Amino acid sequence: MRNGWGLAVLALAIFAVDCAANASPPPFVAPRLDYRPPAYQAPVPPGFPVPRAPRDNPHTLVKQELGRRLFYDVRLSGNGTYSCANCHQPSRAFTDGREHAVGSTGESHPRNTMTLTNVAYNATYTWSDPDLVSLEKQALVPMLNVAPVELGLAGRQTELVERLRADPSYRERFTESFPGEREPITFENVARAIATFERAILSGDSPYDRYIRGEDPAALGTEAQRGMALFFSSRLACSRCHAGFNFSGPTVWHASPPTEAPRFHNTGLYHLAGGRYPAASPGVVEHTGKKRDRGRFRAPTLRNVAVTAPYMHDGSVATLDQAIDHYAAGGRNLDAEGSSHRAGRNPRQSPLVRRQRLDATAKRALVAFLESLTDSGFLTDPRFSDPWSEDRAR
Repeated sequence: MRNGWGLAVLALAIFAVDCAANASPPPFVAPRLDYRPPAYQAPVPPGFPVPRAPRDNPHTLVKQELGRRLFYDVRLSGNGTYSCANCHQPSRAFTDGREHAVGSTGESHPRNTMTLTNVAYNATYTWSDPDLVSLEKQALVPMLNVAPVELGLAGRQTELVERLRADPSYRERFTESFPGEREPITFENVARAIATFERAILSGDSPYDRYIRGEDPAALGTEAQRGMALFFSSRLACSRCHAGFNFSGPTVWHASPPTEAPRFHNTGLYHLAGGRYPAASPGVVEHTGKKRDRGRFRAPTLRNVAVTAPYMHDGSVATLDQAIDHYAAGGRNLDAEGSSHRAGRNPRQSPLVRRQRLDATAKRALVAFLESLTDSGFLTDPRFSDPWSEDRAR
C-alpha cells in the first residue's frame, strides 16, 4: 500500500513538471485511499496523502472534536474574551481579514494571520521560524506569547487548567481523548487537542481539484485554464515557490522523509539601508542571526487564497491583482519613506522574483486561476464550525 502512495506523490510531482512545459495538463488519476495509518482517523481529500500525526499524539475523532471545542473557547484567553477562532475564521479560510493580527488585549501583531488551510502538511510553522516544526509546539505560541500578547496565557497555565477541570463536559471529553492518563486535563494536552483539530482542517475540493481529477471538465473556464498554464510555466515560475498539491513550500505527510528542509524567500517587499527589512518583522534572520536571512519568509499555501486577503507577511498587499502586480514588477523594494527602489533591488531578493511582461489579459487569467483554488465547501464545513454556537442553538 505504501508503494501506492509513493506512486500518487510521484504522479503529483510529474503533473507539476509537465504543467511547466505544457499548456494542457495530463489527466489526473486519484490513487486508491484504502491505506490509512493507525495514527490518523479523519477524512482526507481524494488524491491527497494522509497527514503525519505524532506517535505521542495519535489522531482520533474524539480528540479532534475536543480540539474543536477548545479552538472556539474564549476561556483559552487570559481575560476570557478571545479564542483561536478570533484570528482564524472558517469563512476566511481560517484568517481574519486584517493587515495585522490583534490579540486578546487589543495589542497588534506585526504580522498577518496565516491561513490554517492544510496546515497538517506544513514542514514549518509561522512566517519565519525554521525550527518550529510541530503543530503541538505551534499551538503554544499564541497561548504564551507576551510580545505581543495574543491569547495572554503566559503565567496563567494553571488557571486555564482549573477552568477546564471545573467543566464536567471537558472532564469527560479529555478522559475519552487521552485514555489511561490519571489526570488527562493538562496544559500540554490542551495543545495536543488543538493540534489534532488543526490537523483535520483539510481542503481539496476546489474547482481546480475537480478539474484535475477529471470529475468535472467544465469546472475550470477557459480563462482559468490560461491562468493555470501561466502559473505552471517556466517563465513565471510561480510553482517553484508555491509547489505541489498544496501550492506551498515543502510539505510533509505520513510517508515522507522524517525531516524536510524548510525554504524561505525574500520577495522584494522592502529595501532599507543595508538591504534590511522593517525591525518589527525582519524575517528568518531574527531566529538565525544570519544576514542572508533578512527579509526571508515562508511561502504559504495558495489554496483558498481568494478569501485570505490582505497578503504577504505584513498584510501590505490588499488584493490578488496587487499581488500579481508586485511580482510582475520584480518586487517593490520600499524604503523607509515608502518609495520604491525597484531599479536597485534588494541584494538578498530571490532570483525567482524578476520583472515580467504581463498584459491585462494575462493578469485576469492568473486571478481567475487563483480564484479556482477556492473550496467553498471547506469554508462552510460544519466539522470546522463553532460548536458552542451549535450548543446554544439547540
